[in-house]
Amino acid sequence: MFTGIVQATCEVVAIHKKDGLNTLEVAFKPDLHEGLAIGASVANNGVCLTVTPVVDDRVFFDVVEETLRLTNLADLAVGHRVNIERSLTFGSEIGGHILSGHIHTKAKVIHISHTEQHYDLTLGIEPKWMDYIFYKGFVGVNGCSLTVGKVSDSSFMLHLIPETLKLTNLSQCQVGDELNIEIDSQTQVIVDTVERILARRFKEQAQKNG
Repeated sequence: MFTGIVQATCEVVAIHKKDGLNTLEVAFKPDLHEGLAIGASVANNGVCLTVTPVVDDRVFFDVVEETLRLTNLADLAVGHRVNIERSLTFGSEIGGHILSGHIHTKAKVIHISHTEQHYDLTLGIEPKWMDYIFYKGFVGVNGCSLTVGKVSDSSFMLHLIPETLKLTNLSQCQVGDELNIEIDSQTQVIVDTVERILARRFKEQAQKNG
């Protein structure tokens, strides 16, 4: 489990490609990889990955074909920086919201508004996912727990504060980039439950009237 509070952005220093599998080699700062063991879970751009070897300051992660298909980890190149968060430990402060590290979909950056007063991203997404994205609700974007701004039928806005821009890779976004999206699990449960109940009641009413 994760909180969506990114601890650092780390450089991808090598990508070892095999059939159906990419192994990411990521450079960690000493304080970030302290006590990190093989088998530990670490979020890379919001994707929960398992640590394989740890060699000095290099941490390795295997990314399988399905994960490459569903996330933006397939778009990484050497020199790119990924948002890193180590898994939540008992007693840790939860400053964001609970994330699983399981990505639901990707959203495309369709507009960037950057002035001295603000930095806003507008993300386009398949309309079906907008059922779970609400104004002032939470969403995981590249592993960052963020509050949703204005929404439409197929897009939503993010208002990024300077601290978020400093600590994450969202400041490097360009129009056309795809970002990993994890919707809030509680919101999904509520929406799906309500839709299921309403569908059942509609069916029952139709049967009575039929």
